[in-house]
Amino acid sequence: MTAITLDQANRIIAAIIRRGAEIQCRPLSVLVVEPGCKVKAFQKEDGSSMIRFEMAFGKAYAALALGRSSKLVRIRADERPIFMRYLLSASGDQIFPEGGGLQIRDETGEVIGAVGVTGDTEDRDEELAAFGIRAAGLKTDDDFKDTGRRSGVRLTNI
Repeated sequence: MTAITLDQANRIIAAIIRRGAEIQCRPLSVLVVEPGCKVKAFQKEDGSSMIRFEMAFGKAYAALALGRSSKLVRIRADERPIFMRYLLSASGDQIFPEGGGLQIRDETGEVIGAVGVTGDTEDRDEELAAFGIRAAGLKTDDDFKDTGRRSGVRLTNI
C-alpha cells in the first residue's frame, strides 16, 4: 500500500487554503492523513475556532473508515441512525459525519490517504477538499465513478 507523501499533503493543504481565500471562506483547518488515519500534515488558519483539528480528523477518519465521503456518511447517518450510533461507538467516537472528508486516490485508484476540511459550510468544505486533491494531481472517488471501478474493485452501494 502506498501512502501520500508529505509534499503531496502540503500541496493539497496549500491549494485548499488559497482557494478558500479566493472564494472568501471563513477561516479553514485542513488535515491530511495516511491510510490507517495517521496524520501527515495539518494547518489551521488564523481565526479558526477551537476543536478544528478534531473535526478535520473526524471527517478524514469517516472517509477512510467507511470508504466514502464524510458527506455521504452523514446522509447514511440520517437514514440509519441506530447503525450510525453503533459505528460511532465502535470507532471510539472518532467518526465525524459531516461533509468535508474525502479519500485521496492515486492515478490507479489506490487509496493513499484522506483529507478533512472544516471551517465553512459542509458543501464548501467538501468542494474545497476535492479541489485540493485535484490541484495536487491526485484523484477523488468521483474521478472513478464513471468507470464503476476503483483500484480494481467493483463499486457497490453499501
